[in-house]
Amino acid sequence: MASSSSASPSGWLPTFTSLDYAKFFSAGALCATATHGAMTPVDVVKTRIQLEPKGSKLNGMATMTRHIIASEGPSGLLAGFGPTAVGYLIQGGAKFAGFEFFKLQGAKLAGSREAAEQYRTAIYVGGSSAAELIATSLLTPLEAARIRLVSTRGYASGLVGAVGRMAKEGGLREFYAGYAPILCKQIPYAIGQFTTMETLSDLQITKDLKAKGHAAEVAVDLGNGVLAGFAAAILSHPADTLLSKINRGGGGSGSAMSKLIVLAKETGPVGIWAGLGTRMLMTGFLIAGQFALYAQIKKAVGAPPGIAIAKAKDSSKA
Repeated sequence: MASSSSASPSGWLPTFTSLDYAKFFSAGALCATATHGAMTPVDVVKTRIQLEPKGSKLNGMATMTRHIIASEGPSGLLAGFGPTAVGYLIQGGAKFAGFEFFKLQGAKLAGSREAAEQYRTAIYVGGSSAAELIATSLLTPLEAARIRLVSTRGYASGLVGAVGRMAKEGGLREFYAGYAPILCKQIPYAIGQFTTMETLSDLQITKDLKAKGHAAEVAVDLGNGVLAGFAAAILSHPADTLLSKINRGGGGSGSAMSKLIVLAKETGPVGIWAGLGTRMLMTGFLIAGQFALYAQIKKAVGAPPGIAIAKAKDSSKA
């Protein structure tokens, strides 16, 4: 088996081993579960805002936070922490490792470095979409349990209780009731996350700043990650709002897509963006932390760098 440092016959593509992908998975799993777990209180507030009826006075981050603490105590802000931590441990590993894999496959399909560089945005979009499809299929049951715990006070005492109740009441169908909507949310999210980050990383100014040392490298990853988080939040927010409502039982009967249409009409073009500011704040810091942690954990476990499609500056022409 080829080592992680070897190159493919094309001369510029790396050849990753199974161990390399295991390291990518580990780094992605740790960075995702750490950041999503830490942002649980913000996510609870965001979800509750989304579920408020039109005209509610609890439509702000501060007012909703005070309301949750007053009615449920500080522990109310940690509702859904169990499924969040476990779900994103699995989802994060699959997404980051999957993106490394599909990005490499896309570059191979391009046929040459010049073609890969020309179509790199399409490679980023396709790679992030494919990786997220797999990751979301693994995440969906735990995400459904999380939203039930957050949206319905007293639904269950924790992850095991929520999963048991959902299995008893609806079986497998209950866990995947929101599968179509969550794909509509997570795939745009991943596209915004990875395509924005990769595009920013391709910029020569990014490479020059990272070359200034470890502190500069972390700072650049954090800054670029915030922008990637904003893009991910904006692209995925309409579906995120509808997903919260579906998992609470909204949309009536019928298929998930028919429920989406019903809820979209009920929510309206303004209501569908409820909680966007809170979510942008959460997602910006969350994704910034993910990318910074991912880079550092990869180094710690000895993972190779991911494939860089854009050419480095030719120093001989500088």
